[in-house]
Amino acid sequence: MPDEISGFYNDDGSKIDPELVPKPTLCLTCGKDNAGGMEKILCTLTRSDQSGEKNFKCHAFEPKLPD
Repeated sequence: MPDEISGFYNDDGSKIDPELVPKPTLCLTCGKDNAGGMEKILCTLTRSDQSGEKNFKCHAFEPKLPD
């Protein structure tokens, strides 16, 4: 049975576990937090790319609207 390639990978080929990618405070206040589909993928990759950085930046940030 051939190996199945699926999921997220870093540039070096190492697999990214989305559950282990820290979620910065900015993400918790974003209207896209807990979005599904393509938005979830983009958010995960943005967070993973900046993991360990002092200042997190997200150009897709949209403040949550009041209930």
